[in-house]
Amino acid sequence: MVGKHRWLICGLLFAATTINYVDRQVLSLLKPLLEAKFSWTEKDYSYLVIVFQACYVVGFVSFGKLIDRIGTRLGYAVCMTVWSVASIGHAFVSGTFSFAAMRGLLGFGEAGNFPSALKAVSEWFPSRERALAVGIVTAGTSIGAIMAPATVPWLAVTWGWQATFIITGLSGFIWLAVWLYGYRIPEEKASLSADELRYIRQDTQSEAAPKFEGRWIDLLKMKVTWAFAIGKFMTDPIWFFILFWLPSYFSDRYHLNLQHLGLPLMAVYLSTSVGSVGGGWLSSFLVNKGWKSAHARRAVMLLMAALVVPLAFSARVDAMWLMIALLSVAAAAHQGWSVNIYSLPADYFPKEIIASVQGIGGMAGSIGGMLFPLGIGILLDHYRNLHRIAEGYNILFVVCGGAYLTAWCIIQILTREPPVTKAVSQGADKVAFQKRVPGRRPAARGLSAG
Repeated sequence: MVGKHRWLICGLLFAATTINYVDRQVLSLLKPLLEAKFSWTEKDYSYLVIVFQACYVVGFVSFGKLIDRIGTRLGYAVCMTVWSVASIGHAFVSGTFSFAAMRGLLGFGEAGNFPSALKAVSEWFPSRERALAVGIVTAGTSIGAIMAPATVPWLAVTWGWQATFIITGLSGFIWLAVWLYGYRIPEEKASLSADELRYIRQDTQSEAAPKFEGRWIDLLKMKVTWAFAIGKFMTDPIWFFILFWLPSYFSDRYHLNLQHLGLPLMAVYLSTSVGSVGGGWLSSFLVNKGWKSAHARRAVMLLMAALVVPLAFSARVDAMWLMIALLSVAAAAHQGWSVNIYSLPADYFPKEIIASVQGIGGMAGSIGGMLFPLGIGILLDHYRNLHRIAEGYNILFVVCGGAYLTAWCIIQILTREPPVTKAVSQGADKVAFQKRVPGRRPAARGLSAG
């Protein structure tokens, strides 16, 4: 019987992702309190979000290289240490500038979470289980988004805002101790059974990894790469808006204080788990029914885009719980959209270059996540000065409601390009990448990534 040790590792990765999302949300939940203490405007707050996103982009690239160089165990330990120190450091700031420095350090460290976690999954799971393992790990984003409003307001009211940052930051060091004690690659894990090791390594026992050639810059010449990047650029900022501004929205429009923010936010963020699992299940269901995988992804993405549209009519909604329902559906739809757009590169590219394509898309999404908050801050400051803050939020919800359909149309146009094939030289281990050009035969026979 195959052992279960790999699932304990998956549990550790899930816990780290949960901590990651709790730590990044503390600021948004304490925003009304900290605005009064530090005299922030909406533009000031948007700068803090932009600093986080800018350093997140840098951290994403930096930690990807570092983790490949020093290994998952030490790489994950470094990024967890950096972001936990930054989280605790928020408690000792003296002004907006030092707060921004801590936000930047937090963003830089947190960027290493997914490169570390996904590399660990590749080390511990055979291909047949990786999708499930990744799904469990990414579910930590939803659980973290739920746990934060459930705990942070209570901690702030009971112990103060400084203690809140310290307590949440210390949770990372508790995880770190367990990680350093328990994580090794499978071959170095003495408690791992021989049967489970063979099961984990079943994909690599019969064939050696080939050597690949091709430049990263060449990916930017492909329309499908731009489809993925534009889709991320237009929709990732909506998720960051929901994460960083939703507590402020409930405070401004419905006058909820810290003690009453938890339940509405938990309701919205709980829906994201449903969207994540449901969106992934639905596209898999369509594929099993005979749909081409790329067509199934786009069909589900269209459905999710349509589910966000009602948010554009939020100006007509006065009842708080009806607005919460609209936001919950939109947040769930975003996660369903996200699951499928993350899967698109695998439908068009060989697996050997998917990480590079994902990196381009992640960078585009983070750049969008830097630009959108700047516009949010300017817009909300303008309407706050006019004492019509609700109108500012209504405009933002109109933008959110239309972003996904617009992105879907662009993706639909650009993904008409044929899949990239990998041409394998006969009798050699050299692999080159090329586009399949209609009317021209490839130099060597290739296998479609889809």
